[in-house]
Order: sequence, then C-alpha cells, then structure tokens
Amino acid sequence: MKSSSSRYALLDELRGLDLISMMLYHGMWDAVYLFGVVVPWYSAGQGRLWQQSICWVFILLSGFCLPLGHHPLKRGAAVFGAGALVTAVTLLFMPEDVVWFGVLTLLGSAMLLTGLVQKWLQKIPPAVGLAVSLILFALTYHTMDGYWGLGPLRWALPQGLYANYLTAYLGFYPVSFYSSDYFPLLPWLFLFWAGYYLHPLVGRKRMEPLRRSVCPPLGWLGRHSLVLYLLHQPVIFGVLTLVFTVPQLL
Repeated sequence: MKSSSSRYALLDELRGLDLISMMLYHGMWDAVYLFGVVVPWYSAGQGRLWQQSICWVFILLSGFCLPLGHHPLKRGAAVFGAGALVTAVTLLFMPEDVVWFGVLTLLGSAMLLTGLVQKWLQKIPPAVGLAVSLILFALTYHTMDGYWGLGPLRWALPQGLYANYLTAYLGFYPVSFYSSDYFPLLPWLFLFWAGYYLHPLVGRKRMEPLRRSVCPPLGWLGRHSLVLYLLHQPVIFGVLTLVFTVPQLL
C-alpha cells in the first residue's frame, strides 16, 4: 500500500465526493422506486443529469488513476469479482431489481482489457488517444438506443446485434433485458480510455498540486470506495425500511 504522502490526495477526495453523490442518488432511487415516494424532478431530466454526472466522473477518474497502480489485471479481477457479487446478491434477494453488468463489472472489465492491451495503447500518443477515445465515446453513446452517430448523422444498427445477455454485456441488449444498474462496454469503455490517456497528457509534474489534501474524510472515503460501494446499498435499504415501516407498526 502506498503511504499517504505518496498518494494524490485530491484524487482520493474527488472520488470520495463522487461516492457521496452516488450514495445520495441511490438513496433517492430506493425511496422513489422501492418505497413509492413521489419526487417529480428525480424521475425527469434532473435525475438523469445527476446520474450521468456521477458515472462520468467515476469512470473518467478510474481510467485516469489506472496508471498509478502496478497491477491492472489483479485490480481488474478484484473489481470484476465485486461486480459479480453485486449481481449474485441482487439476483438472490432482489430479483425484480437485479443488477446485470453494473458499474463495477464495467470498471473491472475495462481494467482487465486495458491491462491486456496496454503495450499497444501506450504506443498511441496521449493527445491522439484522448481525442479518438472521446470521439468513439460520442459516436457509440446511443448504442443502447439502436444507433451510432453524432447529432443528425445517425447509423441504425442491425437489430440482430441485440440478441442475448452476451450482447447486452457489449451494449446491445434484447427487449427482454432489464438491469437496475447497467453500464455496458459500449460506450463506457471509451470514456475509461479517455481518462487513461488524460493521465500522461497531464503528466506527473503538473499533478504534484494534487498531493495536497483539502478534506481528509473525503480522502478516506475515496481510498475505501470499493468496500463502501458494496456496503452502501444494503445500509441505505435497511435505513429506509426502518423509516417507512416502523411508524406503521407504532
């Protein structure tokens, strides 16, 4: 484990802040969709914008921080395994809200894929890699909607691609598919790679100010983000269950 002095504290703190936002979002999701609380703005565009801001930061930051470690395959396997655990638990205890290919599965897959092809990725100039990754992310952003393209330029994708759970892992999910948290490889792998290429573009020298801590508690959350991610949903669900059921029993 790296000592605290060798870490980029502000990166941990940004991850911790994003984790808090994610916890609040999931708490609101549980209240609205599991306990029937009516929150019109959450079900409208504002809730979608909130959700997207969380995942964009989380995925970009994960790609940016990958070069700071030395074992992407080991880390990727651990995160992928955590994603599989989330799927197993929700399938067993909450089958109506099961998580197939959630954000942890995506991040684990992205780390594993990056680790496997890293020697080729590193041959691409960072500025080119960043630009291409962002363009591909934008082009494939609507994979789940059945097309690729930018603005009015659209290319409809063959419906035969949307066949089964394997294609859903890639981003082509069939009509019968449902997941309460869904982040397929397309388009999100390209956002991860955008963060990956942003790291060498920024450079270690310009990152030195990021070693300064602004809010240590946020840094602690960021350093333990994987464990806290696994625990926060059961805790939130338990708290909301008490809030909404205990008063009815009194």
